[in-house]
Amino acid sequence: MPRFALGVEYDGTAFMGWQRQPLAARTVQGCVEDALSTVANHPVQVICAGRTDSGVHAIGQVVHFDTDAVRDMRAWLLGLNANLPADIAVNWVKPVSDEFHARFQAKARHYRYTILNRPTRPALDRTRVTWTHRPLDEERMRIAGRDLIGEHDFSAYRAVECQARSPVRTLHLLQVEREGELVRIDVVANGFLHHMVRNIAGVLMAIGAGKQEMDWARCVLAGRDRRLGGITAPPHGLCFMAALYPGQFEIPLPEAALFGDLSVRL
Repeated sequence: MPRFALGVEYDGTAFMGWQRQPLAARTVQGCVEDALSTVANHPVQVICAGRTDSGVHAIGQVVHFDTDAVRDMRAWLLGLNANLPADIAVNWVKPVSDEFHARFQAKARHYRYTILNRPTRPALDRTRVTWTHRPLDEERMRIAGRDLIGEHDFSAYRAVECQARSPVRTLHLLQVEREGELVRIDVVANGFLHHMVRNIAGVLMAIGAGKQEMDWARCVLAGRDRRLGGITAPPHGLCFMAALYPGQFEIPLPEAALFGDLSVRL
């Protein structure tokens, strides 16, 4: 059957994560598949670039699906958005070859963790940022994060229940920047373990607050023991920004994607 790819954004606040679950749990996958099935007039299943946890958001999630329903791209786009809840939107639809696979052919993924660093808690952005009142030194966080770049065993940065067969991942970029009261941690890797970005954020926040020395991120990494890594940062500060694919598939990238020259090198 013909294959199509979608670009999806969502506010993960009211979802029990991406993956469809039994019973009546509200998930992003479930809502997307229900909308697609309505427009296609037959059951449709989707595969995504990266599954997100409960409370985690996405700007540039990529999914693919197969269907023999004949619709033009405008009909897919308008029909899907008409049948999706307000906290999910499809930004683009395009046909792809049957060689395309949203998960297995993603060469890199970009996540962003956003921290609001000020004395008072937020009201308007409370579901989109993680708040800490302790002053953070972003330069300490930036220096500490450099020790995580490269190919490593990230056992100490993954959840205990992580089911990945290998803990080895390659971090291509870890960038920490401040803009006023916001501190952003951007991480690009070939793949991520369960809770990996949130655990990295938790370690860097402790270093930025002066609770740990700057070599702690490296020491945690070398220990290969999750119990050494401190807290897992809350989910609502995390956003799936983009996935990078080989150029022949011409998958659009959000403006905020930070792959740089990876698109050429990978």
